[in-house]
Amino acid sequence: MQIDYQTMRFDYERAADHDAGAPLTYPVVVIGAGPVGLSAAIDLAQQGVRTVLLDNDDTLSSGSRAICFAKRTLEIFDRLGCGKQMVDKGVSWNVGKVFLQDELIFTFNLLPETGHARPAFINLQQYYVEGYLADQAKRTANLQMRWKSNVIGVTQQDDHVALQVETPDGIYSMRAQYVVAADGARSAVRKALGLDSHGRTFKDRFLIADVKMKAPFPTERWFWFDPPFHRNQSVLLHRQPDNVWRIDFQLGWDADPVAEKQPEKVIPRVKALLGDDAEFELEWVSVYTFSCLRMDSFRHGRVLFAGDSAHGVSPFGARGANSGVQDADNLAWKLRLVVNGDAPPALLDTYASEREYAADENILNSSRATDFITPKSAVSRMFRDATLKLAKECPFARRIVNSGRLSVPAVLRDSPLNTPDADAFNGAMVPGAASTDAPVKLAGEDAWFLNQTGHGGFTGVHFCGQGDDLTKCADELRALANLAVPVHSLIVVPRGAPVTALPDMPHVTVIEDIEGIVTHRFDARPGTFYLLRPDQHVCARWRALDTASVTKAVDRATCNG
Repeated sequence: MQIDYQTMRFDYERAADHDAGAPLTYPVVVIGAGPVGLSAAIDLAQQGVRTVLLDNDDTLSSGSRAICFAKRTLEIFDRLGCGKQMVDKGVSWNVGKVFLQDELIFTFNLLPETGHARPAFINLQQYYVEGYLADQAKRTANLQMRWKSNVIGVTQQDDHVALQVETPDGIYSMRAQYVVAADGARSAVRKALGLDSHGRTFKDRFLIADVKMKAPFPTERWFWFDPPFHRNQSVLLHRQPDNVWRIDFQLGWDADPVAEKQPEKVIPRVKALLGDDAEFELEWVSVYTFSCLRMDSFRHGRVLFAGDSAHGVSPFGARGANSGVQDADNLAWKLRLVVNGDAPPALLDTYASEREYAADENILNSSRATDFITPKSAVSRMFRDATLKLAKECPFARRIVNSGRLSVPAVLRDSPLNTPDADAFNGAMVPGAASTDAPVKLAGEDAWFLNQTGHGGFTGVHFCGQGDDLTKCADELRALANLAVPVHSLIVVPRGAPVTALPDMPHVTVIEDIEGIVTHRFDARPGTFYLLRPDQHVCARWRALDTASVTKAVDRATCNG
């Protein structure tokens, strides 16, 4: 039976804090139960950190809101345990088409190669994403979810953050070693600390119409510049589950946002696209403007900002929710190490610097997309239209067309947590890159490479040759497993290689590279060793396994060096 996540309400329960004689202290409190807050809370709790999640409401988001979830975000959801539900429910797509007026200019494929567990994107209404995450949160030990719990006071002390929480039973006080503020663009935590975001507001308005209908359009992203049914503006079309289609109409800055949401204004616009005889229902309508902005710093003492509370972008490129979930992915393992005393608080500064870099990259791409879609001068319009006309025949012009460059994970090349290469490598798996996926076999069964990594710890990936004796590296891998911050190792063997029984090595997993894709994507040869962070980013690599070098790299990646 399908759950109606749009109408369900979560039960409020009286917190024990109401009846405590003194404020109770928790390792981490996460504020905001959207996709970012839920992801952060689940990740922390699955890593053994006792976490409280507070939300001022008792429902999920209303309307579709964010709908495009990228491959990297889906891989994070896989690690959290709910990616499959989302992919099964969502509409998977890799292909987009760009039109000028009524003419197809070009088609692009965001994932042209095979050997990936997840598509480039799925389209899935935000309330489903939040619902599946909330279901996972309920199943997760170490996690308390508190609904109808509104944070009305935030005070930082040297060794904790003091919170005042308003509930139907009154106000109580609580303490947290650290707070993750994932409470959205109008962040109450940011306001309570007297902080602000800075950036640029775009003077344009857009209409979102989520339309329920049965339509013959393929499962692709279609974007029109200056279509005959909406002249001198742009239109975006996406398919969602449940026969719902997202149509995004550019309106212009002079449009009346109240009037444009009325059915008598929306329905003619939809009919102009679909035809007068089209049968459809309006499921959700919104008119919006947007800004590209961010806080100066995502860390303020013991408060870490994530998602829209830290940064905001235009909706073109699906960078909002995706970058927010990737914030949570970056933060959770660092918070766990700091809370447990396995890393100094300085590690949290790298959360801020890495994700500020990612936010700047998103803001740059988002601003460029918006400027291309909505040119602000006659010269800009002339350049855009000339580029679009050239794009039909000239591949170089297609690279300039920007209908919303789609979200990709930031490559953290300059992170202080990376160990610079001492050996020569080719390919994309540079230190700072999010690890790629590939098909493998595990104990003779089909599996995926990424599913064997992460899960709260560092992963070593050791590539062996066809006739290599796997026991030769046993002592080195055992030593890595016994580090203060342990490393679980994968041994990658070629297809059909005999797997030698490993002596009492639960910290090592042997996987078979059945198509050679792992070896190819990592530019590996026998002896190559990669070190992956808990968030599956590469942080070091060598052509030969050396325990001392790996130990130094782990220390560097945890600010223990």
